[in-house]
Formats: sequence, structure tokens, C-alpha cells
Amino acid sequence: MVAHKSEILRLPTRELISRRSELAKCLGDLEHVLLGSLVEQTRRCGKAGCQCATTGSGHGPYAYLAPRRGRRGMRYVPADLLLRVRAALRQGEQVEAVLAEISAINVELLARREL
Repeated sequence: MVAHKSEILRLPTRELISRRSELAKCLGDLEHVLLGSLVEQTRRCGKAGCQCATTGSGHGPYAYLAPRRGRRGMRYVPADLLLRVRAALRQGEQVEAVLAEISAINVELLARREL
């Protein structure tokens, strides 16, 4: 989907504006976008007789969301929400790619004094 910079430079202004409009329409539902990554970790429960204390293997693995921005740390992702979180992360990657291309188009339009 993302056009290479050299492709953007070769397109006429009219096509750049049209491409920008089409890209903006592709953004779709932005209410469920997540930016970050999933991390799987094991945990030790701290109970004296538990296998995690004796073997060191831990419980899990459990999934955590590591947000890309903000001050908050990782957030636990319950197993029943894992598929939805993965989908929201994929959508976040797609949105970022589309915004990067729109920005590149706008930079070129600015250089042409057509923004």
C-alpha cells in the first residue's frame, strides 16, 4: 500500500491529491487502534511450595501489551481478549503506514507549493 518515495516524486500533482484522498478513506474505524507490541512473560506466584519456586519455570506465559507511547507500563491481556488486541495492533500498524504515506505526499505537495 505504501508508495515508495521515488514513486511519489514522479506522480503528477492531480494524482498525488487523488492518492491522498484514497488513503484517507482507508483509515476506517480508528476507535480500536492500539500502538505497541505484545510481550509474553512467565510469572512466579511466590507460594513457598509451588513448582514455580522450586523449578524456576514460572506460570504462564501470560500476554502483556507494551504501549508505545505514554507513561504507563505493560498491561495484562486476558486470554479472551488476545485476538482482539492482536487485531487492534495490526490495525495500528496499518494506520501508521497510511499516515506516513499521506505525510510524504503532503511534503511533496508542499515542495510543489500545492499543499
